[in-house]
Amino acid sequence: MRIVIANDHGAVALKRNLVAWLKSEGHEVVNLGVDVEDRVDYPDMAVAACSEFKKGGYDFGILLCGTGIGISIAANKIPGIRCALVHDLFTASMAREHNDANFIAMGGRVEYSNQPTEILAAFMDAKFQGGRHAERVGKIAELEKE
Repeated sequence: MRIVIANDHGAVALKRNLVAWLKSEGHEVVNLGVDVEDRVDYPDMAVAACSEFKKGGYDFGILLCGTGIGISIAANKIPGIRCALVHDLFTASMAREHNDANFIAMGGRVEYSNQPTEILAAFMDAKFQGGRHAERVGKIAELEKE
């Protein structure tokens, strides 16, 4: 898979961990995030990653900030982006299966019950189920036109 990732200063270690794991699994990662803990604004990182994603050629994107909340809110303001804030294996799977999320968000300052790499793997292994879920995703797309 080809994946774009971006982070702010609150998720440097998490980003390094996820990038290392993804590369060890044979995935291509385009890293637009920061590697130092100097302040950077998460909306800017969301815009950078989502703009890159929308150029095409990516399977999905990952956004990281201190909690994952702010960066996911910012990403979801961008038409065509469906960014899910995931916390565990269930929410990661459902983000893909029911919501056809093309981005996931996590927090570098959050204590997860599963390893973040396991959460990411659950998202990557899940497949969009379509059907009634496709109708709902279509309604989300319609909201962007208003």
